[in-house]
Amino acid sequence: MLRGLIGMPPKAKQSGGPYAQAAGEEPRSCFSLMENPLRFPPAVAYDAAMRNLTCCPALCALAGACFLVTVSARAQKPGFPSNEDLRLVRSLSGPQLSPNGKDVLLEVADSTAKGGKEHLWLINIQQNTARQLTFTPVKDSSADLRGEYDASWMPDGGSVLFLAHRGKHTQLFRLPMDGGEGRPYDLKVLPRVDESKAPDVIPPVKNPTTEKAAPLEIDVAYYSVSPNGKFIAITARDPETPGEREELEEKADAVWVDHNPHGTRLYLLNPADGKLTPTGVPPNVRRVAWSKQGNRLVAIASGMNHLAELHPANSAWLLDVSHPAHPEKLKEIPATVEGGTWSEDGRAFYFLAQSVADTPPGYDDLYALHFSGAKVADLTGGFSGSLGYGLPIATRTGVLQTVQIGTSVTMLEALGRTHRVLHFPMTVVRQLETNAKQTGWVWLGTGSTTPTTLYYDARLGDQPIALHAPSVIPAAWTPVKAKIVHWTNEGFRLEGLLYLPPQANAGHKVPLIVDVHGGPTGAWVDDYSQFNEFLLGHGWAVFEPNPRGSTGYGAKFVAANHNDLGGGDYRDIMTGVDAVVAHDPIDSTRMALMGYSYGGEMAGFVEGKTARFKAIIAGAPVIDQESEYGTESGSWYDRWFYGLPWEHAAAAWRQSPLAWAAHAKTPMLLLQGEADTTDPLGQSEEMYRALRQMGVLVDLIEYPRENHVPLAEGIFGMPSPEPWHGFDARQRIVQFINAAFAK
Repeated sequence: MLRGLIGMPPKAKQSGGPYAQAAGEEPRSCFSLMENPLRFPPAVAYDAAMRNLTCCPALCALAGACFLVTVSARAQKPGFPSNEDLRLVRSLSGPQLSPNGKDVLLEVADSTAKGGKEHLWLINIQQNTARQLTFTPVKDSSADLRGEYDASWMPDGGSVLFLAHRGKHTQLFRLPMDGGEGRPYDLKVLPRVDESKAPDVIPPVKNPTTEKAAPLEIDVAYYSVSPNGKFIAITARDPETPGEREELEEKADAVWVDHNPHGTRLYLLNPADGKLTPTGVPPNVRRVAWSKQGNRLVAIASGMNHLAELHPANSAWLLDVSHPAHPEKLKEIPATVEGGTWSEDGRAFYFLAQSVADTPPGYDDLYALHFSGAKVADLTGGFSGSLGYGLPIATRTGVLQTVQIGTSVTMLEALGRTHRVLHFPMTVVRQLETNAKQTGWVWLGTGSTTPTTLYYDARLGDQPIALHAPSVIPAAWTPVKAKIVHWTNEGFRLEGLLYLPPQANAGHKVPLIVDVHGGPTGAWVDDYSQFNEFLLGHGWAVFEPNPRGSTGYGAKFVAANHNDLGGGDYRDIMTGVDAVVAHDPIDSTRMALMGYSYGGEMAGFVEGKTARFKAIIAGAPVIDQESEYGTESGSWYDRWFYGLPWEHAAAAWRQSPLAWAAHAKTPMLLLQGEADTTDPLGQSEEMYRALRQMGVLVDLIEYPRENHVPLAEGIFGMPSPEPWHGFDARQRIVQFINAAFAK
């Protein structure tokens, strides 16, 4: 239900290797604060995101008539991006410093107009030059083609690894740096599961065979290289057997819900001889962390068949590579563990897990497990910001963790139980990485006037240099610096970001777009948003409030909307609007509100609680808490807010926008992905029916094939494989708002 995140780049990575969600892994909340990559304005605004969004397709009808305005470049002020320009935006992610500290491996996603595929680039630090390393074969037109992604250096620096879908499978490739083509490892396993061999199989097998099972090729979901290069940890879902495939072809395809024996398992690959060894770590394995010595690892598993619907279900397993069949469960690590890293000396394991304070699921503290005494210490309890945007990085003196403090994202250095905040020239720092010898540091930095940029520093705290990487935006657009707005409400000190178009600086009052982030455990941060630039180009101011429940302001603040969705958070937003109108050149008669995910849910509350806005736009909203709870992909997150809805029906209904629909008057545009598993299609359809039957102008736009985050990425100008959905949604947003402001 309520998910979304903070602003971020295209994807987050775990220190020491690629980070990717394993097949079969259960999502934490739409966007996890830890791994959210997008900027979630109506959010992803993510991952991204957060770790934020808005969406739509169908012409808007006004006063019973079909109203269509063609949005052209002429509608946009000079110096700001047009709708088409946002189809030309690229993204950067996953910087990896080479073992010798001379080069950076970088993933660059093509623009939407070019298919949104990812490729690897090599950035030379001394020469400050960039060249593309990988290209997707034109003949390979697989439906789920992503390009080349999740790249990592081999420890000797002589080659790089990456994942790519070629033909029928996602494979692990190795590309030599001295020339030559990237070649995949031939990875096959004996199937551990073959449901077609069950005694009660349908249709019955007339002549059952006793042939020995043959090894089958796997799809690699995730991998991580040991620091000594002797092993590569690989996760893959159990392959489909010929018998199971034949069952599907025969349409013997009944699904026994939550009884699927297939899981995502951990294997050890010897890169020298290609031998693949199974391990005894139980499925579903999400990620691993290698010890610095390369002889042990900690694997994080999430349990099978939606176990996390019942309770936190992650577990940590210690595996010695010399005994792969016999992992040891680390009982001291809680079931909310997200991942971590080893200390330099191998005596401790730093990890993220649920805060000791009473906070929404996914709001983490940083802990240390000391193996000698099997004791766990909380290193960040009481921290006034929020942890997220990636996993910890061990240093020679302590551990680094990305944190959000208000509207900035930076690094926190924990030295035992003491910690200090590092300061950078940019307001948002993400995906900080180093090499094994820590001879340098690379990261992606951004700010409201600076698109995502790759930075390098030989030593943290020195003056970083911006490296020459592919530009993410196609042209230089007019930069608009965010203004931090402060106000108070009901004892809370609140803040948000305000962007004013050039007309406001000339003394003219301008319309206002209020944009609510995703979450609720999300936030707006002072990073770059091409979507904001697009809105500013229409002469509209943009206000991004961080109401109670947002991250970046400590545990008490993030928990302040407990059992109060659409209550105090709604009032925080409205008093923020009052503050902006009182102190800035805003035309209070022309205001619109939008949001995606939780932001869309809040838009639903606004619809039924006030008539101050001329238009409301809700992307992938939660409308009815009870029906959402029963149909979403993960409910544990929502349970914290109001409990089991059938036990707390009054509380769930009070916190449902649908409960207020009888008071609705404002024209509303609903944008929804048809394949959304986070906030399912039925939520938007419920609101559409309610408003339509109440006689309120409402349009519902549904996008085929789109899930929650991908649709958000497309709308907000991130690279997307869907060439026109984002363009269509942005055009409809502008049309809908213009029509409302014209009345």
